[in-house]
Amino acid sequence: MQHFENSVYDLIVETSTNLPGDVRRAVAKGRALEDRATRSGLALTTIAQNIGMAELQVSPICQDTGMPTFIIHTPVGVNQIEMKKDIHNAIIRATKNGKLRPNSVDSLTGENSGDNLGAGTPVIHFEQWEEESIEVRLILKGGGCENKNIQYSLPAELEGLGKAGRDLDGIRKCILHSVYQAQGQGCSAGFIGVGIGGDRTTGYELAKKQLFRKVEDVNPIQDLAKLEDYIMENANKLGIGTMGFGGEVTLLGCKIGVMNRLPASFFVSVAYNCWAFRRQGILVDPAAGTIQEWLYESGTGISVETEDSSAPAAVLEAVGAAADGAGSGVVPEDATITAAPAVLSAAEAAANPAGEQAAAAAGESREVRLTTPISEEDIRSLRVGDVVILSGEMHTGRDALHKYLMDHDAPVDLNGAVIYHCGPVMLKDDAGWHVKAAGPTTSIREEPYQGDIMRKFGIRAVIGKGGMGPKTLQALQEHGGVYLNAIGGAAQYYAECIKKVNSVDFMEFGIPEAMWHLQVDGFAAIVTMDAHGNSLHADVEKDSAAKLAQFREPVFK
Repeated sequence: MQHFENSVYDLIVETSTNLPGDVRRAVAKGRALEDRATRSGLALTTIAQNIGMAELQVSPICQDTGMPTFIIHTPVGVNQIEMKKDIHNAIIRATKNGKLRPNSVDSLTGENSGDNLGAGTPVIHFEQWEEESIEVRLILKGGGCENKNIQYSLPAELEGLGKAGRDLDGIRKCILHSVYQAQGQGCSAGFIGVGIGGDRTTGYELAKKQLFRKVEDVNPIQDLAKLEDYIMENANKLGIGTMGFGGEVTLLGCKIGVMNRLPASFFVSVAYNCWAFRRQGILVDPAAGTIQEWLYESGTGISVETEDSSAPAAVLEAVGAAADGAGSGVVPEDATITAAPAVLSAAEAAANPAGEQAAAAAGESREVRLTTPISEEDIRSLRVGDVVILSGEMHTGRDALHKYLMDHDAPVDLNGAVIYHCGPVMLKDDAGWHVKAAGPTTSIREEPYQGDIMRKFGIRAVIGKGGMGPKTLQALQEHGGVYLNAIGGAAQYYAECIKKVNSVDFMEFGIPEAMWHLQVDGFAAIVTMDAHGNSLHADVEKDSAAKLAQFREPVFK
């Protein structure tokens, strides 16, 4: 198959950069249900813009291109060994060209292979079938949403829902709980695949395979079709919202499959996928290796805008795009915030605490421009709901860096600094390093370290997604810091805000885990945890827990 490697490369690029048509329609439907003036509405607006930017620039929708997972059906007699070699070569090329982030890490040494190859990566499942063509399906599922997968062993006692038995109603409770426990950490609004039965391994495999179904299909098993409809209606009543900001849209799709189980076991496995639902497939000519057909509708030409094309009441800089930029996903340089309050400098915000408290009491948000390094006074003037527009230098830091900094000095002065929980996609040429994708990673992983590191180095702000826990919140209050929630998956939107790569440290950690020193301008994120002990994430979780309890009584008997 002379052209098979090129066909797989094209599949990888399309999957990483162009969201399929059925997923786009689901996002558009979600946007229509959400008030654009809310934080969740703002997040969906940014998501819609990012989708267009990724397609236009042929760059990753999200910087976390996940664990490439292939499910391949071949006719009898096809050389699967040679196919695997071609897939590996296509993976190497896609990584080198910035379509995939190098994500293959040795679990013992922490060394990144740099090319997405290694023990167990990529994941390739071969199955034979009696058709003449070769079918190749690919899903790129990021680590943030992968970490929110969950498996239940029934019977079980579930928070807010009580006993879940070995029946359809027990399954219902498990699925609702899976959405609740994810909160915004998996980049909601999400899609879930559910596997009923099997063992612990095959249950998760079945759940992930459900994500290859089309969003708009109907389950052929009547009971499961009813359950899917029920989940879609009621999961969105939990009020978790996009990014966990609170709102009307928490779930965009639910697909459920079933298989036989052992008498002693009853597993319900849930694969949670973020809004950046990247999966695509091709039919391939087994002789030439060329693409015969794409299995999912292309997203090209399918708008994620709602029928109301007026500029949203957004507060992220440049999201309220002019009509000539909104449809294409391109941000005009002179785009304005059409329905936002006046932008304050840090000095103005700090000098007007009465106005700040009045705005907070009224549930209003402000925009505050800050330039790094940031003072404690500036930080303590901020409240949950404020939008901070940052300029200056910020520094990326993820798991490896946080662990290192607990026992070592930092390579740069971090007093007044901003740490960005981000593992970017980077390319290097003769001119130096360039950022190809740079959205936030899930912050909760750094909870054991974050507060201590902020105190130790004088860090004033942390940017990430999904929020952090009580230890970090206490440190923000005592030290004078804020947590800024960026929009998960909006890797192209934020890459546009990064004007220069100043330098990099700890390349031995690998590109995603290295400490990148980035010059930014107009980088906007929402204060969701402040220096006054307030946490939007804690509030939304508490509220959604109360709403979850409303679904305690049996429905399917």
